[in-house]
Amino acid sequence: MDIATHEDHGDLREAVRALCSQFDGAYWRGIDEARGYPDAFAEALTKAGWLAALIPAEYGGSGLGLTEASIIMEEINRSGGNSGAVHGQMYNMSTLLRAGSAEQKQAYLPRIASGELRLQSMAVTEPTTGSDTTKLKTTAVRHGDRYVVNGQKVWTSRLQHSELMILLARTTAREAVKKRTDGLSVFIVDVKQALGKGMSMTPIRNMVNHETNQLFFDDLDIPAENLVGEEGQGFRTILAGLNAERVLIAAECIGDGYWFVDKARAYASERIVFDRPIGMNQGVQFPIARAYVNVRAADLMRYTAAALHDAGKPNGAEANMAKHLAAESSWEAANACLQTHGGFGFAAEYDVERKFRETRLYQVAPISTNLVLSYIAEHVLGMPRSY
Repeated sequence: MDIATHEDHGDLREAVRALCSQFDGAYWRGIDEARGYPDAFAEALTKAGWLAALIPAEYGGSGLGLTEASIIMEEINRSGGNSGAVHGQMYNMSTLLRAGSAEQKQAYLPRIASGELRLQSMAVTEPTTGSDTTKLKTTAVRHGDRYVVNGQKVWTSRLQHSELMILLARTTAREAVKKRTDGLSVFIVDVKQALGKGMSMTPIRNMVNHETNQLFFDDLDIPAENLVGEEGQGFRTILAGLNAERVLIAAECIGDGYWFVDKARAYASERIVFDRPIGMNQGVQFPIARAYVNVRAADLMRYTAAALHDAGKPNGAEANMAKHLAAESSWEAANACLQTHGGFGFAAEYDVERKFRETRLYQVAPISTNLVLSYIAEHVLGMPRSY
């Protein structure tokens, strides 16, 4: 199994950086201030084929692996952008590629690759169950050739900029299954057909300029042919997508971490106080150096987790560790960068405060650091289950 390093895929990195250079800090500040969506950026990524990286060539995509997809996300954030606006298509694609039927792949993948359709949204989390996914209450009951969905979801992101959505719902009552992970199923939802016809949406304004929503299902009809994978095995179906998501989020945090380190290093080297660069002071340079060390360490775990995924091997532990290490290191780098800039770090024109808010999200989502540690304690170290 080949494991990449930060020095590999130079051509890919240069191509993504060239595209990102067309969308500078002023572009992202404008989007942030307007609480808008980076439509022009998303369109440029789509036209260049980067959002179809994971789609096999036979369906019009690039046929790349999760390693390459993670590099694309990393480079977007490293350029000062926010890949959270577009990353859903990457990890949702993993669910469809691994569990979708031949008919579903043929129906959706070419149109996603061309940009005609967007698969940016996943509805899993619920307001009353949070991270306890096996207790979700949204139901999908089969009636002939359709499923009827009722329930509620929260933190469903990018729905306003997606034609398709992945939905996880309960098809068998929890009391009727032997294993708590059984009885859940995955569906593809046509967003345009569903809105106003059994599905309603309420946007959630939040600390980061991140388009996310609360959903309500009231007898929403979904064709039975939209079931992805086997009925009742949706938890396993969605898990591959969630592990891919954690690797991609890790890559985004790593991109953020490098951005913060580069920004802090440059400012500390140029800022003159008391007749010398502030970067000459160990109290300034040590936190920046420590942050860089930790970002590089997280980077290694990201590549390991991605390589396992691409080899078709289990990567749950590595995906969780990569996400945890990367989120911790990017947050450390963010604090070092803000502290280095002093008062100017709070000025919007430096972009530090925007990126500071964006990278803070990943301490909490898509899985909190505490749940990662619980997973490692139980499934890797063999300790008693803590929740």
